[in-house]
Amino acid sequence: MTALWDTTGAEVLRKLSAERRHGGVASGLAFTLVVVVDERQVPLVEEAVTVAGSAHPGRLLVVTRRTGPVSPYPDRLDAEIVVGGRLGGYEAVIMRMQGRLALHAESVVIPLLAPDVPVVTWWHCVPPRRISTDPLGVVAERRITDVAQDSDPVAALHQRAVDYAAGDTDLAWTRLTRWRTLVAAALDQPAATAHVTAAAVTAPPDDASAALMAGWLQTRLSVMPERRDAPAGSLESVRLELAGGAEVAVSRRDGAVVVERAGHQARTLPLLTPSPGELIAEELRRVGADRPYAAALSAATGVSGLDLRPATRVHTWMDPEEVEV
Repeated sequence: MTALWDTTGAEVLRKLSAERRHGGVASGLAFTLVVVVDERQVPLVEEAVTVAGSAHPGRLLVVTRRTGPVSPYPDRLDAEIVVGGRLGGYEAVIMRMQGRLALHAESVVIPLLAPDVPVVTWWHCVPPRRISTDPLGVVAERRITDVAQDSDPVAALHQRAVDYAAGDTDLAWTRLTRWRTLVAAALDQPAATAHVTAAAVTAPPDDASAALMAGWLQTRLSVMPERRDAPAGSLESVRLELAGGAEVAVSRRDGAVVVERAGHQARTLPLLTPSPGELIAEELRRVGADRPYAAALSAATGVSGLDLRPATRVHTWMDPEEVEV
C-alpha cells in the first residue's frame, strides 16, 4: 500500500505503474470500476467490491469528493494505492478530493482507466439527475445507480427512466433477481403464463423494487398488476390469478419465502438478502444493455421508448459549482 498526500494525478499514475511492476502484475484486467462514494462509506464499498471482484481482476478507482455549492476548500488530492492485499484481485486507487479539483474528478480519473476494457461507474450515493452532466458517467459503458439512496426512491426511479440510456441499471432491480426467479419457477408448467389473468404486488408505497416488479410482471404477462400497500419493510408478496380461479403466490414470511400453487404442496425456501458485494458482482457479469430492466422501468414509470435510446452519452457541460434544479 502506498499513501500519497497532497499529490497530483500524474504522480498517482506513476506510483500505480510502479506498484504494478513491483507486485509482478502484467495485465489481464477485466474492467475498470469507478465508484463515487461518501467518505464514511468507503469501508463498505471496499468490502463490497472485494466480494464482487473475486471472480475477475479489475482496476478500482474510488472517488470521494468534499464539495459545496461554491467549494470553500483549497484544491487537494490525497490517494491510497493498493495492489492486491486487502482488496484481493483489484489494483485500486482510493482518492479523496476537495476544492475545484473535486468538481472535476474526471481530470484525475480518466488517465487512470485501464486500457481496452469496459468501464463501469457505480454511484454509492445519490447520482446526478442527468448522468450526461457527469463525465464519470459519460465515460462508462455500464452505469449503476441505487434509488434506495434517495429520500424518495419512487420519484428517483422515475428520474432514472427520464434520464435512461442503454447500459444503465439500478440496484433496486438487481435486488429482485431472487423474487423474479421464484415467480418464474412457480409458473413453470405448460402454458401457465398464458393463463394469468390478474396479478397483485404487496409492498410499501415507497418501495422502488416493488414498482419494478409490477413493471416486470406487466411486460412479461400482459396484465396490469394491482398494487397493495404494506405498512413497512419491503416487498411482501406477489400473487397471480390463473384462469379458472387458481392462484400462485410467492410470499415473505419470517425471513423465508413461501411458494404456493394450487394443486401443489407449499414450499418454504430461504430468501437471503443479497449483500452489496453480491449485487455488484451480478451487475459486473453483464456487459451490454439490460433489456428486461429497461422494459420493467418503462412499464413502472410510464416513460416510453427506453429500448430505442442509444448506449452512448454525449457530455452535457454545466458549471459544476451550480446547484442543478
